[in-house]
Amino acid sequence: MALLLLAILVGIALPVQAGVNAQLRNSLGHPLVAAFVSFLVGTLALGLLLVVLRIPLPGARTAAATPGWQWIGGLFGAAYIAAAVVLAPRLGAATMIAAIVAGQMLASVVLDHFGWVGFNVHVASPARIAGVILVIVGVHLIQR
Repeated sequence: MALLLLAILVGIALPVQAGVNAQLRNSLGHPLVAAFVSFLVGTLALGLLLVVLRIPLPGARTAAATPGWQWIGGLFGAAYIAAAVVLAPRLGAATMIAAIVAGQMLASVVLDHFGWVGFNVHVASPARIAGVILVIVGVHLIQR
């Protein structure tokens, strides 16, 4: 239950983040500059947290042994931030987040079904597929 509540709180934060970053874009003049600043502030905050909590960074040997594809997660985050900066003012918070959730649900069911990128296999049952379809219908209803 606590993890589900945490996920809901993160979900609440996403449209707030998109709005804050869209306003940062207005102040700084370009969506990529706003996305860069957003990531920079987040990186500095995480760095400070590592120092405060005394969490050591992995050694060079561990980093070198990490498969290359595992290093690209930040690219997805950067693409999300940059896209949200552009999309939020045009689509509005509800439509943008609904569309993002629809994309997340579609990708998640496929990732779960095949067990890709480290997820345990969860078959794409008719109920799961219906859930994705309902989310997509929800996007249509929200944008009306």
